[in-house]
Amino acid sequence: MATTPSANNRKFLGRLSLPERNFVAEALRTETVGGVLLLIAAVAALVWANTPLRDSYASVSHFHLGPSALGLNLSVQHWAADGLLAVFFFVAGIELKRELVAGDLRDPKAAILPVVAAVCGMAVPALVYALTNAIGGGSLGGWAVPTATDIAFALAVLAVIGTSLPSALRAFLLTLAVVDDLFAILIIAIFFTDHIDFGALGGAVVGLGVFWVLLRKGVRGWYVYVPLALVIWGLMYNSGVHATISGVAMGLMLRCHPHEGEEHSPGEHIEHLVRPLSAGLAVPLFALFSAGVVVSGGAIGDVFTRPETLGVVLGLVVGKAVGIFGGTWLAARFTRASLSEDLVWPDVFAVASLAGIGFTVSLLIGELAFKNDLVLTDEVKAAVLIGSLIAAVLATTLLKVRNAKYRALYEAEELDEDSDGIPDIYEQNNPAYHLRMAEIHERKAAEHRRLAEVAGGASEENDGPA
Repeated sequence: MATTPSANNRKFLGRLSLPERNFVAEALRTETVGGVLLLIAAVAALVWANTPLRDSYASVSHFHLGPSALGLNLSVQHWAADGLLAVFFFVAGIELKRELVAGDLRDPKAAILPVVAAVCGMAVPALVYALTNAIGGGSLGGWAVPTATDIAFALAVLAVIGTSLPSALRAFLLTLAVVDDLFAILIIAIFFTDHIDFGALGGAVVGLGVFWVLLRKGVRGWYVYVPLALVIWGLMYNSGVHATISGVAMGLMLRCHPHEGEEHSPGEHIEHLVRPLSAGLAVPLFALFSAGVVVSGGAIGDVFTRPETLGVVLGLVVGKAVGIFGGTWLAARFTRASLSEDLVWPDVFAVASLAGIGFTVSLLIGELAFKNDLVLTDEVKAAVLIGSLIAAVLATTLLKVRNAKYRALYEAEELDEDSDGIPDIYEQNNPAYHLRMAEIHERKAAEHRRLAEVAGGASEENDGPA
């Protein structure tokens, strides 16, 4: 039997379902605020490290605190990278779990596009870095630095430039970042673990098992889970595996689909509580103590001449854009998915360029990749900052060209003439909606007629005999 074209083709970047739209809007709102704070923290770090106060920056960053007996006497910078970022990865774990059970990744056919785009968006930057260093005779150790996307920073750029990006493009960017975070976690776990203490690792695994059992038994209370999470984190840190892995593992264990009678699942509820802590405190503090590199004219010039740093810049600016766009285009072509009629392929390239903003996780991987060379670590951090800035400027230019079209799409998505809290575009097939709208329009017409009659009467009085 012949198949109709509509059965063969799926829409890519079409309108989201109403529940998905509402979730994405809330998540991105928090991330946007967090991204602005992240931007402020990064600027503050650069100012602090490049003024006469630079010595105090180094003193605070390298100040040690914590119990030595537990192997946790760490510097402030170390606490920020291993401790606070565990909160960030905990939220990333919940996001990933939700995408797998309720979001775009639950349907294998729909998941192909963002997954392929994210994988290509990590593989191509790594390849660009490797080629740059193979030709220039540099170190291949930093291949993973340009592979990460910072969703909060990307959304902060959108907030600053005032681009009304449609929800479908924002959701695509968010899904890309979620898959990106998953692979970044795997990269950290596999490639940046020097030694393993199997006793501590076994203890962390047992703790995760207890965490899972308590969740399945329905045990509630932060006073149960927070101390247990701290123990798991401490054991994971002492095992040699990066401590942030414990965060994503616990996030993945939370139930993210509501049971009957539940308005929100436990995962969604906890994410709603923890996301502001992650976006508003954990990530900005990490940026404050990681982005403070000394920047001078000579240092900026070195970024474009040293293969390791040039590879990071090219990976973020060129590799990310080409990888994500190319992967998306190929996946759409081979899965017969057609782009939404409201968008064009340059829109996808603009979002791919925006994904070249790789800040938080790129800085973390840079610290891990070159931890034995402090000078190169700082130079790679400067390369991350410069590459992210160039990607932001490029994306801003591309997005501004189409901003009028985006604004029209965004306003159509948000229009709610009957003021029932549901955008009109989601009610077009609802007979009750059309009845309400007919009543609203009739009331408006009656009001206009009344005003016209009043104006007409006033005009007759003015035109009467003196």
